[in-house]
Amino acid sequence: MSTRCVVVGDVMMDVTAIIDSDIAYASDTPAEVTLQPGGVAANTAAWMASEGHAVTVVGCVGDDPFGRDIARELAALGADVRLQTTSARGTGTCIVIVDRRRERTMFPDSGANAELDAEVACQAVTPGCHVHLSGYSLFNAATRDAALAILAAARAVGATCSLDAASAAPLRAHRDLVTELLPAFDLLLANADEASVLSGLEDPHDAAAALAGIVPTAVVKTGSRGVIAHDRAGFLVQPAPVTELVDTTGAGDAFTAGFLPVWLAHEPLAVALTAGQRLAAVAVGRVGASPLVV
Repeated sequence: MSTRCVVVGDVMMDVTAIIDSDIAYASDTPAEVTLQPGGVAANTAAWMASEGHAVTVVGCVGDDPFGRDIARELAALGADVRLQTTSARGTGTCIVIVDRRRERTMFPDSGANAELDAEVACQAVTPGCHVHLSGYSLFNAATRDAALAILAAARAVGATCSLDAASAAPLRAHRDLVTELLPAFDLLLANADEASVLSGLEDPHDAAAALAGIVPTAVVKTGSRGVIAHDRAGFLVQPAPVTELVDTTGAGDAFTAGFLPVWLAHEPLAVALTAGQRLAAVAVGRVGASPLVV
């Protein structure tokens, strides 16, 4: 029986603008604009459910069409949807700019995500599950107490826990908080910039090794250069598969969705990394951060 993953974090609606030219600041730049669901929790849960894995998504959306559409689409994929609804704020929204290098820059408005209720969220945590927490939930002062309560609830029932480091810029502002919490996690997933912020080391191999001294398993994603992973058995460096880049938004969430179920099944680390890279390759070959459509 597979371990049920409880994914906690942001649920957003993304407005993505793909640009094939230099940005004409203070003027007009032609773009291909699309609307699709996003947010770490929704993305990770959607990719996981699309692969047939048991997943519960915990978050908060507005009492609006965006929130209802996202909840409906997640349920249609087979996810156990535990999305709270609030009338205090609209569903979170993110402007995503994908430049000609196919790198993305995001401008998020957390919206209803800030209304996550700790008591309700903790009800999704049960013995035998695995809790995956987004760093964004720790960065946001409005959701920090709920995130800490969920982490405590997971530890109280003996659940394993993983942390997505989320994003280098806000992580830098909350580095002390996150480093203090790291020993409470079994797994850290970070990209090279995030690993550098947490470890204080520029080289991703050194950063991964240092972080693995704090967290039992540390995985550092280095984009087209592949992935580095350290656990108690040693370390692995695995090259990235060759794939066409269309939109890198959500690639890390797809990697997590592919990696976690295999890692939780106690398969060799290399097998879990390959599963994560396979799904990430699918994600970067399409527009949007998840397989959800509205």
